[in-house]
Amino acid sequence: MNMKCDILISGGGIAGLAAAAAFGNAGFDVICVDPAAPVTDGAAQGADMRSTAMLQPARRVLESAGIWNHLQDHAAPLQIMRIVDAGGPDMVPRTTREFDAADISEQPFGWNFPNWLLRRALLDRFSELPKVDFRPGVSTTSLFTRTTGAKVGLSDGNRVEARLVVAADGRDSPMRNAAGIPVTRHSYGQKAIVFSATHPIPHENVSTEIHRTGGPFTLVPLPDRDGTPCSAVVWMDDGAASLKRMSLDADAFSSAASQRSCHLFGPLTIVSPRAVWPVISQHAARMSAERLALIAEAAHVVPPIGAQGLNMSLKDVETLLDLARADSENLGSQAMLDAYHKTRHADVLLRVRGIDMLNRASQAKAPLARDVRAAGLNTLYAAAPVRKMLMQMGLGMRRG
Repeated sequence: MNMKCDILISGGGIAGLAAAAAFGNAGFDVICVDPAAPVTDGAAQGADMRSTAMLQPARRVLESAGIWNHLQDHAAPLQIMRIVDAGGPDMVPRTTREFDAADISEQPFGWNFPNWLLRRALLDRFSELPKVDFRPGVSTTSLFTRTTGAKVGLSDGNRVEARLVVAADGRDSPMRNAAGIPVTRHSYGQKAIVFSATHPIPHENVSTEIHRTGGPFTLVPLPDRDGTPCSAVVWMDDGAASLKRMSLDADAFSSAASQRSCHLFGPLTIVSPRAVWPVISQHAARMSAERLALIAEAAHVVPPIGAQGLNMSLKDVETLLDLARADSENLGSQAMLDAYHKTRHADVLLRVRGIDMLNRASQAKAPLARDVRAAGLNTLYAAAPVRKMLMQMGLGMRRG
């Protein structure tokens, strides 16, 4: 069967689903496909146990798409971002600096959500959007483009004619590969373990990133769990060490995590399944090709530092949507896609390189290098104008 739509979205992760909701809410006919059905229950097999901190610009995207009202009751606000260096011989804080959102805004930096919950809210929104056709269990298999449109083959045998194809299909994007767009990739030899944990000391809406050799250990506020403070945790370290920890039982793992957290929140108790992810940096040479726009991990992948990953992805969605609304008659034209690439690519490269430097610094093993990291943290973040600039850049208020 041949189908027609304005926009075909390849990929039903959070970014792809958000793009489908945003474009559908704007009046475009959208088909979104993904090989797997989204898991929308945190206790179900295969649930994505990562969490995402939606920074202020991301909230605006979700509000414009009508998604925020499905999420706001589950939000854990991030008022303060705390950076801790614990790279000395003992696992104790040496330097601590805090960024308070009140210094630059009346709102928190952002709001944290479990990824499985984001997927559920986005699917709930689809029930209110008749122009969105979501097809789980279907993948894209081929791409043929011309100046007037694109034809995409699907794994169920159907073909779709679209004015614009949006590749939201991950770091190994089939649509990006079909368009012949190369990528630059770097592997750090790290893996990230993600899980949720309760702790007796309240987080008080503070996101805490603790740096020590191997990578940061980050606790991001979640709503209380059965009346007990709870945080989402991302533990980055050498790949072999991470895999060894994955084999520990729950009690031994909780004890190791408590030690790595410097006991800032008391003993941690793991309350979710654990998942492990490779840590890489990657960016596409271009954000677009004929009738094709890359967003999210099809365009850029960064280590989980500074809550940049999905927020960069939603900035992609916002930029593409603004261009589509401004000239809907020429949706998917070369002029529109060139403008998208020009608008997003420089900012993406800036953030990819910045997070790369932060991650390399966090991996420092030599005592001198660790001392330089701690001194740099203390000097850089202690200066109020510099601290304010870094906060604004983190929220996308300025590019540097």
